[in-house]
Amino acid sequence: MSRALTWSQRPFRELGRLAWPIAVSMVAQSVMTFVDTLMVGRLGPAALAGVALGGVAYFTLFVFAMGMLRSVKILVSQRMGAGRGALVTVLGAGIMVALGMGLVEIAATWLVAGQLYRVTATAEVAALGGSYLVVRGLGAPLGLCEAALKEYRYGRGDTKSPMRAMIAANVLNVGLDALFIFGFGWGVTGAAAASAISIASAAGWLALAQRPEGFGLRRWRQSLEEVPAVWRLGWPVGTQMVLEVSAFATLTALFASMSDRDVAAHQIALQILHLSFLPAFAIGEAASVMAGQAIGAARHRLVVGVARRAAFVGSLYTGFCALVFGVFARPLAGLFTSDAELVTLTVKLLWVAAVFQVFDGVNIIARGVLRGIGDVRFPAVLGVIITWCTTPPLAWWLHARFELGALGGWLGISVEIIVGAFILWHRVERRHWLPAAREQRRRLRREVPMAA
Repeated sequence: MSRALTWSQRPFRELGRLAWPIAVSMVAQSVMTFVDTLMVGRLGPAALAGVALGGVAYFTLFVFAMGMLRSVKILVSQRMGAGRGALVTVLGAGIMVALGMGLVEIAATWLVAGQLYRVTATAEVAALGGSYLVVRGLGAPLGLCEAALKEYRYGRGDTKSPMRAMIAANVLNVGLDALFIFGFGWGVTGAAAASAISIASAAGWLALAQRPEGFGLRRWRQSLEEVPAVWRLGWPVGTQMVLEVSAFATLTALFASMSDRDVAAHQIALQILHLSFLPAFAIGEAASVMAGQAIGAARHRLVVGVARRAAFVGSLYTGFCALVFGVFARPLAGLFTSDAELVTLTVKLLWVAAVFQVFDGVNIIARGVLRGIGDVRFPAVLGVIITWCTTPPLAWWLHARFELGALGGWLGISVEIIVGAFILWHRVERRHWLPAAREQRRRLRREVPMAA
């Protein structure tokens, strides 16, 4: 048995070993955004709306490269399971992709920042959002290198190094937020600078952890040869993510055109939901690594067992979060703002979120498992179709017909998540991913030599 699959006798233990550091990392990243939102919220609804708009625009531009780099984890975990070598050259390919796309991101943020006035209710929000976007964009190359290093470490089964890096970055961000936003009086721009610098520090931390093994750049020819493999698995994930996030950006733009209060409530509710979404995402990432190792070792029967155990753990957690959001919605919203109408609207969004929490966890975990297998195209097409056919159209129609504002958009989100969860879980359980798994095994045998 491959050393990577010694967990097959105790999958819950391995799932926990991989997932809890990822969960801490994701919560730390969530706390970073939480602190940014909390501090900027004290500057008023316009500043909060500007950060929401600029943040969504940045993530929309950033997300294709992020999706591409997830293929680093897929390739490494499958090769670990198969007992193959040539791992560090995958990292080298990931860093090449990260630096190249990071430079493209800088140019894109400048172009998009000048167009935000077209989708906002006020010129002030457009100006604040544009400033936030441009400054965050300057950190894109190092931010993407951090993503490549993190995905590589995850694929190798090391989830603690990224956790330590993100905790350190989070601590730095708190100090920089206070200094830049209030000490220097930079406001929204200060929040963006703090985030960019903090993520760059996480990249530095991971680089130190990776230094003994190397980065694959000295073997640049071999790393360059790995770029097509990164592209082959990464572009469907990246395309799915960018089109889904574009739909989400369209939703945010719709809210911004309605009122500053709608987009501010949307931003606050999203920050609170990170407490549920990000740990569920961590469980999905752990399941993705384990599924990739199982496919590499030709132990296909382990995949459904991993998925079921991950879904069980994820459902327990997201179910608890649903209860918290339903009961404590008003106190949670009150942490961000004292505006009574904004609190009331945020509470309604959290009640809708409580309904779809368990489905969201199942959706996330099913995607992670399928991604680890290498079954990336069907989930990508499905995700794009469901997203664009539900969330923006329902948000527009419910606002035009019933004037529901942000509440209508969140009802659309709930439909998207529930439908996606049922279809993806059916694919996992019925093993419709087997052709993709067999293709991945054939590529492993053909492309990668056995480790010495």
